[in-house]
Amino acid sequence: MPTPGLTLTLPAEADTLRLGRILAETAPPSAVLLLAGALGSGKTSLVRGLTLALPGGDRAEIASPSFTLYNLYPTSPPVAHFDLYRLGAGRPDAEYFEWLDEIEAGRPALLALEWPERLGQDDLPGDYLLARLTMAPPGRAAALTAHGPTARRWLERVEEENRGETF
Repeated sequence: MPTPGLTLTLPAEADTLRLGRILAETAPPSAVLLLAGALGSGKTSLVRGLTLALPGGDRAEIASPSFTLYNLYPTSPPVAHFDLYRLGAGRPDAEYFEWLDEIEAGRPALLALEWPERLGQDDLPGDYLLARLTMAPPGRAAALTAHGPTARRWLERVEEENRGETF
């Protein structure tokens, strides 16, 4: 059952990047971040902010993996960035399940997955933080919801980090 979440207004792209940085700074060593939202809602920008905040992020060429299905960024921990937009009704490639197995085994890694609604219920991870991004003129809004105990602790750390600050 999801934990009631946190909704943030992100007036500019810099605010989306800042939220990504906060997510990186508060992330557990092994975690899954699902990113839902329309085209152009800021999913890849959020992953960019997260990745750039990690050690090695300055070496990452961060881009939407719409055509390649996933990108692996040389960060510590590594970030596997999946985009299922073009998946249609199929199942993700084996790489998705391999990364999910690594995370569920507790190996340090972050899996960021765009378009999770393309997954079947059986293919969703058991524990994840969902970031639902929407357009909220003049910028965007991000609604974060925890699904599982690891994600719940992650969300609590995000709330503590953001306490008293506005975007």
